[in-house]
Amino acid sequence: MAGQTDISPGLVQYLRDVSLREDSVLRDLREETEKYPMGHAMQIMPEEGQFLSLLVRLIGARSILEVGTFTGYSSLCMARSLPADGRLVTCDISEKWPQIATPYWSRAGVADRIELLIGDARSTLAALLEIKGPGCFDLAFIDADKAGYPDYYEKSLTLVRHGGLILLDNTLFFGRVIDPDCADADTEAIRALNSFLLKDDRIELSLLPFSDGITMALKK
Repeated sequence: MAGQTDISPGLVQYLRDVSLREDSVLRDLREETEKYPMGHAMQIMPEEGQFLSLLVRLIGARSILEVGTFTGYSSLCMARSLPADGRLVTCDISEKWPQIATPYWSRAGVADRIELLIGDARSTLAALLEIKGPGCFDLAFIDADKAGYPDYYEKSLTLVRHGGLILLDNTLFFGRVIDPDCADADTEAIRALNSFLLKDDRIELSLLPFSDGITMALKK
């Protein structure tokens, strides 16, 4: 049985050379984000954005929930794959980073498909559940504070329809999940969630060793 291929920087570059279709709008947003402190570390890889875009099309999503906007690269990737009347609701704790995104959303012609909600994600998700009801989203993408992942997952599982998809980013968390010396709240939350998802019979599960780990949970 073949093992997992080690992804060297050279192989990453090859992957991008033969598959990445990042256009000027996405590239300009990514390059602007990388200028800020922690911008490179917090932003998803461009090939991950392309993967998200493909998943939106594969499941025929018309409504998307995103927990953690940052500078809006993932929002842009997913919104572009929505139909013209589709909707992406993205939430963030602060206006600081999402305000960088809005000119790029407009430039890409998808600003009318994106609704930005500012505030604590737990409160935002609770409000969405009260207003829209359960099963109102086709897909949820969670990429926010890791300590909040268990709560965000549970609320997203209610908000996503049966047969809908939940994606959780950073579920390998820079390799810290297997480091016994890492006992911070974020790492512990990811470890606990990963263990919980394995036994959660409400979903079909796959953790992809891609980027920093992407968990795919299909709601039964």
